[in-house]
Amino acid sequence: MTYQSALSHGAARLQHLSTAQLDAQLLLRHATGKDRAFLLTHPDDELVPEQQSRFDQFLARRAQHEPIQYILGEQEFYGLPLHVTPDVLIPRPETEHLIEAALQRLPHDALLRIADIGTGSGAIAIALAHALPHAVITALDSSLLALKVAQKNAERHNVENRIRFLESDLLDAVAEQSFDAIVSNPPYVPDDEVLEEQVREYEPHSALYAGPSGLEVYRRLIPQAWQGLEPQGWLLIEIGHGQRDAIAALLADWGEVEFMNDLQEIPRIAIAKKV
Repeated sequence: MTYQSALSHGAARLQHLSTAQLDAQLLLRHATGKDRAFLLTHPDDELVPEQQSRFDQFLARRAQHEPIQYILGEQEFYGLPLHVTPDVLIPRPETEHLIEAALQRLPHDALLRIADIGTGSGAIAIALAHALPHAVITALDSSLLALKVAQKNAERHNVENRIRFLESDLLDAVAEQSFDAIVSNPPYVPDDEVLEEQVREYEPHSALYAGPSGLEVYRRLIPQAWQGLEPQGWLLIEIGHGQRDAIAALLADWGEVEFMNDLQEIPRIAIAKKV
């Protein structure tokens, strides 16, 4: 099988997916170790049997709606490639707005203590450590398996010496400590919301669902954050579609409450200051 025929075969195998052509190309690159330019300029080169076998295995997984990020083992976040496994939520572009909001408000030349609640792959903690060279970050998660993935990613980007990883339910493990900023992309999907198959069947439910209303984690997180922040400290949290008013009510006693929209003009990040 040539590269060109492999791409055609892959796209046909995945024709029930809207991203069939792109997925086939990404999976062929992963199976062969060749970049896009090589595949396009060597269409008649033949796959060796081992490459063809890997490609067929990847296609079979993707055909069952397994997220391509788990098959490739990687997802980029804020310009940083991160290792991802089914133990962690796949970082989304929308969460990058949280990084932007934090960097707009936090001093870049000061020693900062930041807590990242529900770190998952470590995406938020690592992006902030990369952008804020004087920040010391505590990355918290209730999943030890997720923390192992996050640690690996921190080491990959040479920020492991400024991030400590702790198993914790929200801020419980650091209840006696205080921070200059607390950031989080917590679970916020209502239990009865029907997600697309590749999310529902493969990504960790503990990082997605948050009770009947989707607000249960916020109701615990926001009071804990108030206790854990220094005066004038910032809380920055990602929120779900349609949750702006409910989150605003939970932040009624905070100062400088505002919301940042995503690229679809949906309120995505809630920002508040402890005053």
